[in-house]
Amino acid sequence: MDQKNVVAAISLSAAVIILYSLFFAPEPQPRNQNLSEKDKVEQNSDAPSLDQKENLVKISREEAIDQNERIQFENENIIGSISLKGAIIDDLTFKNYDTSLESDINITLLNPRNIEDGYFIESGFVTTDKNIDIPNSDSIWSVIGNNQLREGNPVKLVWTNDQGITFEKEISIDNKFLFSINQKVINSTDKKYDFYSYGQIIRNKIPEGLSNFYILHEGMLAALDDELIEQDYDDIEEEKFSMTAQKGWFGVGDKYWISSIVPPRNKEFKTTFDYKNKFRANYISTEPMELSSNSSIEDNMQIIVAAKRVDTIDGYAAELNIDKFDLVIDWGFLYFITKPLFYAIDYFFKLLGNYGLAIIAVTICIRLVFFPLANFSFRSMAKMKALTPEMTRLKELHKEDKMKLQQEMMALYKKEKVNPMSGCLPIMIQIPVFFALYKVLFVTIEMRQMPFYGWIQDLSERDPTSLFNLFGLLPYDVPSFLVIGAWPIAMGVSMWVQQKLNPAPTDPMQAKIFAFFPLFLTVILAPFPAGLVIYWTVNNILTMAQQLFIMKRTTVKTTT
Repeated sequence: MDQKNVVAAISLSAAVIILYSLFFAPEPQPRNQNLSEKDKVEQNSDAPSLDQKENLVKISREEAIDQNERIQFENENIIGSISLKGAIIDDLTFKNYDTSLESDINITLLNPRNIEDGYFIESGFVTTDKNIDIPNSDSIWSVIGNNQLREGNPVKLVWTNDQGITFEKEISIDNKFLFSINQKVINSTDKKYDFYSYGQIIRNKIPEGLSNFYILHEGMLAALDDELIEQDYDDIEEEKFSMTAQKGWFGVGDKYWISSIVPPRNKEFKTTFDYKNKFRANYISTEPMELSSNSSIEDNMQIIVAAKRVDTIDGYAAELNIDKFDLVIDWGFLYFITKPLFYAIDYFFKLLGNYGLAIIAVTICIRLVFFPLANFSFRSMAKMKALTPEMTRLKELHKEDKMKLQQEMMALYKKEKVNPMSGCLPIMIQIPVFFALYKVLFVTIEMRQMPFYGWIQDLSERDPTSLFNLFGLLPYDVPSFLVIGAWPIAMGVSMWVQQKLNPAPTDPMQAKIFAFFPLFLTVILAPFPAGLVIYWTVNNILTMAQQLFIMKRTTVKTTT
C-alpha cells in the first residue's frame, strides 16, 4: 500500500474525527470539585442563609408586571422596570435585538419571579439576628424623589422596619447595560447589629432554546480569584457549587446574553450556585459589617445585564477593572486564535460593510500568511503526482516483495527530495482556523442575523436553500436533513476539483474513500453556519489556484 496514500487517508480521517469530537461529541462529565481546596463545597458558614419561603402562583407576564408598582428605566440599549415589591430588577428587554429575522419583537431577558420562566436579580442585606425584620421578596419599598431611572438620574428606594432601622438603595444606570447599586443601612437606635451584604440571580427553569452544544457553555459561570468557573445547569441540579474568594464576579450566561454581578470590592465573599426548585447564583459577604448605634453602613455592587457584544464586554472589563470578564463570551480553548480572528473579521467588516466580505478578506489573509508553507506542501504533492508512473512501475516490479518495495519507494523519495507527509500540512493548518472561525460565527452576537448577498440573510445560520427542491424553484419544503444548500454544494464541488489536482490513490478502496469524501463533507457541513461554508469554499478556490501555479512550475525527471 502506498505510504503517501495511507498518510493522506489517515489525515482526512483524523480531520473528520476531530470535527466530530469538537461539534457533536457528548458533553463532558462535571468537573471534580475536590481538585483544589478552593473548590470544595462549603457546608458550614457563619453567614446567614439566603433561603426564603415562597408560595408563588404562576400567572402571565402581563399580569405579573401589572401586579406591582414599578420604576421604569430606559436608555439607548435596554428598557424595563424595577418592581417595588422586593426592589428587584425583573423586567428587561433589549431594544436593538429581535427574536428572529422575521419578527420585530425585541428580546426580553428578565421576567418577574411568579411566571414560569421567571428570571430576576435581587440584592440587599441579611443578618443572623432573627429578632430584626429585614426586607424580603414581599416587602414594598418606597420611592424617594425621582421615579424614572435614566442615565444621570438615579433613583432611591427606602424600606423601614418597626425597630428603627432603614434600608436604602440608590440605583443608577449607564447608557448601555450597567446598573450600580449603592446599598445603605441606617440605624437610629442605641443598639448595634451585624449585617452581611448579598446579591442574587434567580432563574426559575432552564431556558428554552438552550444550544446544548459541546463547544458552548451556557449556565452558571464566574471568575473567582482569577480562576474561571463554568457550571452547566445539569451540574448544579446534581450538586451545589460554593467557593470563597477575595475578588471576582459571577453570572448566568446564555449564548448571546449575560446577567452578572460584581460584588463589593476588597471584601471577601462566598459565591454559591445551587438548585432548589429554581437556579440560584449568589454571593454573600463572609465578614459582617458592624452597624453601630445611630450610624450607617453601606457598600456598592454592580450588575451587568448585557448583550454579549465584544466591544461592550471588553469595555466593561477594562473600565471597571473586572478580571476575566471578557470570558463571558465563550472564546474556547483556542482563545489565542479565536479572538484575534474576530478582531480581523470585525476590522474588515468596518472597512467593507459586510461580514461575508469580511470573512472572504480574512480567508485571503490567512492564505497569504501560510503561503510559503503551502508552497512547500504543493511542490511536494506536485512531485508526488509526477512520480506516480514510477511508483506504479515499482509496485508492479516488486509486488511479491513488500520489504524491497518499501526500500525502493523510500530511495525514490530521497532521490527526488519528496516528503510524503507534506501533503497533510494544508489540512492540519486549516483545522484550528476552521474551528476558530466556527466559534466566532457561533458565539459572537455581532454575526447574529448578519446578511451576505443573495439568499443568505444570516451568516450565523445554515444556508436555507436545498438541492432537493431545486433551491426553492419547486413549491414545497424538504425535511431539515435534506436542506443541502447552494453554498455547501459549491464547497463540495470545489473540494472535488481540488482532489483531482492531487495524486490519485492506486489502491481501489482508497480511491473510493477519497471520491466519497467531498460528498460526505458536503452533507456534514450543510447544517453549519453559512459564513463557515463560504470561508471553506473560498479557501478551496484559493488553494486550487496556488496549487495549479506550483504544479505548472514543478517538473520531475525519473529514470527507469
